[in-house]
Amino acid sequence: MKNYQNLTLLGTSHIAKQSLLEVKKFILEEKPEIITLELDRGRLYGLLNKRKLKLNDIKDIGIRGFVLNLIGAYVEKKLGKLVGVNPGSEMKLAFKLAKENKIQIFLIDQEISITLKKLIKKFTLKEIFRFMADLFKGFILRKNDIEPFDLRKVPEEELIIKVIEKVKERYPSIYEVLIKERNEYMAKALYKIMDDNKDKKILSIMGAGHEKGVYEILTRI
Repeated sequence: MKNYQNLTLLGTSHIAKQSLLEVKKFILEEKPEIITLELDRGRLYGLLNKRKLKLNDIKDIGIRGFVLNLIGAYVEKKLGKLVGVNPGSEMKLAFKLAKENKIQIFLIDQEISITLKKLIKKFTLKEIFRFMADLFKGFILRKNDIEPFDLRKVPEEELIIKVIEKVKERYPSIYEVLIKERNEYMAKALYKIMDDNKDKKILSIMGAGHEKGVYEILTRI
């Protein structure tokens, strides 16, 4: 968790029970007046209505984007089953509590179709083959690179930094599009919300992998 002016950044794991507890505790105890979520309208709708990708989505995100999305959703779902938490449950809970407590909600992430189109353009064949090989092995990190961690908890910042550095090294396109560019997009959206609501307490809920990057960008704007 990081604080900057009237903003609190709460980094979560989309499948961690700890994140559900932290989201609920902060909203009910700190009573923020604005909540922002690392979602766009399409992803929020899919989360609330359990919508899955369909074949006609190919026209919006392309075949490679469709396949990448399916793979990502499959991996997240499998990890979620291991800990008994559906992916994105903390976002869904935050939305529900915001509605119940009449808290203003902002969605600050880039549209998923735009993100996937950018990724497809930059994703090289070398990265694709490396990604598939790593996926086949089970995980992108070798045993000796990172100590095992509890999926029920949000990873420590030191571990998150190591994971991001590993992604940056092995998949520069994924790092550029899914992490760096989205950090910049969300930081700019947050800056505007903060500037328009200087007297209000704001809570921003995002994946722990974005928290540090977004915070650093905000402090430089």
